[in-house]
Amino acid sequence: MVLRIEDTDLERSEARFEGQLIDDLKWLGLDWDEGPDVGGAYGPYRQSDRLEIYREHAERLLQKSKAYLCFCTEEELQKERERAIAEQRQATYSGKCRALEPAEAKRRREGEEACAIRLKIPEHPIRFHDIVRGDVEFSNEVVSDPIILRSNGMPVYNYVVVIDDALMKITHVIRGDDHLSNTPKQVALYEALGWPVPEFAHLSTILGADRERLSKRHGATSIANFREMGVLPEALANYLALLGWAPSGGTREIFTREELIKEFSLKRVTPSPAVFDMEKLYWLNRHYIKEAPPERINKLALPYYTRAMVEDLTRRSGVQSSAGHEWIPPEPVLNWLGRVTQLLQSYVDRLDQLPERASPIFNYDARTAIANPENAEVFSWPHSDAVVTRFASKIMQDESAKSGKLTPGCFKRLVNEVKAETGAKGKELFHPIRIMIIGSHSGPEFDKLIPIIEEGSRLNLPRHVLSVRERVEQFEKARKS
Repeated sequence: MVLRIEDTDLERSEARFEGQLIDDLKWLGLDWDEGPDVGGAYGPYRQSDRLEIYREHAERLLQKSKAYLCFCTEEELQKERERAIAEQRQATYSGKCRALEPAEAKRRREGEEACAIRLKIPEHPIRFHDIVRGDVEFSNEVVSDPIILRSNGMPVYNYVVVIDDALMKITHVIRGDDHLSNTPKQVALYEALGWPVPEFAHLSTILGADRERLSKRHGATSIANFREMGVLPEALANYLALLGWAPSGGTREIFTREELIKEFSLKRVTPSPAVFDMEKLYWLNRHYIKEAPPERINKLALPYYTRAMVEDLTRRSGVQSSAGHEWIPPEPVLNWLGRVTQLLQSYVDRLDQLPERASPIFNYDARTAIANPENAEVFSWPHSDAVVTRFASKIMQDESAKSGKLTPGCFKRLVNEVKAETGAKGKELFHPIRIMIIGSHSGPEFDKLIPIIEEGSRLNLPRHVLSVRERVEQFEKARKS
């Protein structure tokens, strides 16, 4: 596998893009045998460093009469295109410079008249075999004579990739089917240069849910986007491999990288367009988040918490925190955040969802809980008022709750007392209590949640985490007001 930087479009090529590309591919788990960062026997691996090679081969094609000089200006070519469209003809180059005598063309070039170099497309159909689509044929009339070297001396994509692939001894060219129309031009170039044509495999286009070509309007479409969202690389690689390809024997969907390498075959790639299903990707990601070692997820999750904390602090104070997004929590806070992550890990599809899921821990607000329409039904139940009143009374009097050290055992004892005194049980008992503590009637188990809330209330965080007692006190005040 070769990583080659195709940067002949100087206006759109910057070093930072190359760095991002390499970082993204490495993050995704891909590696390569040759490339700009590792070297190799067929370098250089940036096309901008190979311009002399391209020019030499273009001159060789001229000498063999496989190419010719074209003196048409952009204005002339545009008029040709407009005329062809008006006459409902294929908008291809007329080939008028092809008829120029070589001696005249040479004289005009030596006189420094601007000219491009065009390849002579042969007077017969261009055929090639595609591993995915089978035998493909293009009429030479629809291909036209393509420019291979512009008048400013810069080569074009369809030309340079052929030179590079041949000189780098590439045997298989695997790419998107939007390149299918480029292939006849490239095949003609291989033949003109007397080089063997590689195997081609054109993979199906990826569509959005609306069956339109995937684009930014469908949401995240770059590796960097998915990485920022907290999609794990193994989940993204697994999902991408399933687009337009199906494993043999069954409907299995979860594969390790090694299993994909062993299982994958171009023969099982379908020519039909694949639809990118975000929910399917998130389902896979949830699986990989659950399976990942806790210490890895804790480390990946940390930036999402710290960013959310600093943004919240800035929003409330109106002053940009000097800590910025670089705030590094002390060891006790790091350990506590790790436990928060483990508590919520099974509730998220992406790691960037963790701060929102943790919001009941960080941002408890009793008024919001009471005003929530989903909670209104719970408060209308026959036992709810008694459960809330009795539980509040017991928490306010409990010594461990007063000190912010309420244990799961003590909490369970208080709930059982409320159960005995009110006759409430099941959701009629637990839903009102849960709303008092986290603002919602659903959430993590109490025996895991209570220690995290109590410990968090004792830590020096950018925003104070309310203890169970403080939450109940706030709830009662809001309820009575």
